[in-house]
Amino acid sequence: MSYIAIDIGATNIRVATGDHTGLIEKIMEPTETREGPMGVSRQIIRLIDSIKEEDPTNIGIGSIGPINLEKGTITNTPNYSFQNIPIREPLIEEYKVPVTMINDCAAAVVGEQYFGAGMGLRNLVYVTISTGLGGGAIVDDVLLLGKEGNAVEIGHFTIQPESEIICGCGCRGHWEAFCSGSNIPNYARHLLSDVDWSDGVLYMLTGGEKEKLQAKVIFEAARKGDRHAKMIVDELGYKNAIGFANIVNAYDPELITVGGSIALNNPDQILKPITENIEKHTINTIPETKITPLGHDAVIIGALALAVKI
Repeated sequence: MSYIAIDIGATNIRVATGDHTGLIEKIMEPTETREGPMGVSRQIIRLIDSIKEEDPTNIGIGSIGPINLEKGTITNTPNYSFQNIPIREPLIEEYKVPVTMINDCAAAVVGEQYFGAGMGLRNLVYVTISTGLGGGAIVDDVLLLGKEGNAVEIGHFTIQPESEIICGCGCRGHWEAFCSGSNIPNYARHLLSDVDWSDGVLYMLTGGEKEKLQAKVIFEAARKGDRHAKMIVDELGYKNAIGFANIVNAYDPELITVGGSIALNNPDQILKPITENIEKHTINTIPETKITPLGHDAVIIGALALAVKI
């Protein structure tokens, strides 16, 4: 049997072949946004045709959201300049096979249970800390999807409602507004607004320009002992601990795995403050929290698991 896995991201689209043992071959391209909504599905079909050796048996998709689960479309995403992007139906029409499409983090937690650290577990959560911040949850062996496929939007948990920090969605004090890769620079500038930081590694790496306060630079400076960078990383860690405590209170998992570029590139700086502070904010038993063994392939491996399980 031939299975196709697809990871639709904000920046890239990845397509892979695989079987019940894992991925076999994969290909990646920047997402084509010049041809409007239909251009995305046409690009996916072209990538599938370039990598498949035989007609697929099933296709699984993990996609950025929000999505419409019933229609198989991406809706109202802030990542593209157009909306209501048909994905599932063009693939069904092209290949005449079952196509399952879910949110990318929902796909990742399925992959974690099928191929990763969650094998044999009935209650687990996957968290991505990357450009955005999201999650997927399996509770009592049931994947949580929601009425439209957008359940477990943990990045939009409110963790500081009185904060001046506004999320990209327009709401105040959401977890993602502080701790996602795209928002860490803004939060760092906020934390340094009344601080003289004109010394140390962070100042040197940025030339004192707050516009250069990117997540990579902040974590690098903190590793080198810069006190202002460490202050920022500590604040991020404390807010992450609140977010993870909310996950424990909401879903009561046996395991939480963490992926996404921010976590994968800075595992100790992300995990340590969570484990040190989470118990202050949850009443449930604290589960094991670890970096996903699936690495950057968590979503596409989850998409493969969907295809295999159809």
